[in-house]
Parts: sequence; C-alpha cells; structure tokens
Amino acid sequence: MPAYMHGNLATQQPQRPEKKVRIKETKKVVVRSKTLPVQEKLLYLFTVVVCVMVAGLIIWRYAQIYEMNQKILTMEQEIKQIEAQNIILKQQVDKLSDPIELEKKAKELGLSFQDSQTTGTAASASKKTETASAQTSKKTKDQP
Repeated sequence: MPAYMHGNLATQQPQRPEKKVRIKETKKVVVRSKTLPVQEKLLYLFTVVVCVMVAGLIIWRYAQIYEMNQKILTMEQEIKQIEAQNIILKQQVDKLSDPIELEKKAKELGLSFQDSQTTGTAASASKKTETASAQTSKKTKDQP
C-alpha cells in the first residue's frame, strides 16, 4: 500500500509477511528413445551414398564442361591466328599477282615478254588441234 492514504500520512502501514524462499525440487525425467532398426539405418546409409554419388557425378560433369570450354577457347585463339595469317597471305597473293609487280619481277630475273605474233601462232595451233579432235570424234560416231 502506499504511504499516503486519503491525505493522511499517519496511518499505519499493514505489515507484510516476510517472503520465504521456497525451493521447488523437480525430478528430471529421462526418456530413452529406442535405437533405430537395422533396416532404417541401412536406408539412411543408402540415401547418403546416393546423394554423394549424385554430387560426385554433377561435379565430374562440371569438370568436363570446364575442360571443353578451355579447349574451345584455345581453338578460337588458333582460328584467330590462322585467319590473321590468311589475311597476310591474301595480301601477298594480291601483291604478287599484280601485273605491274609481275613485270618488275620478270625484269629482275632477266625474262623477256613474248610478242603478239608468237602468242597468235600458239593460239592458232591450239585451234587446229581442237578442230582435228572434233573431226575424229565425228568419224567415230558415224561408224556402226
């Protein structure tokens, strides 16, 4: 109760009994669970083994994928190098097949050009050969 009651401080306070310390003893109940049966233990073991095998398989597949990616990257680098070499070689072919460049090279080697009469006789000789072969093929067709 409060010390001040209805405007009067002189009222006597009621005595409160002293608190006794009570100790409550509890008994601890120990419940022993039954051990797992052998079949259930084997089932758990089998489940763990299967999980480990699946995890191992997944890791192995990821390792293969990583290895393939590395091979792909090296092949792509080789392809880029070969393409660069091809570009250089095409430029050399274009440079060397240029008629002006061929003429310079021929002069360096001391070669001379054939005049148009020689070229004309070679062309007429090839025409004669073609006509002769055509005539022989006609003769073979006419024979029974």
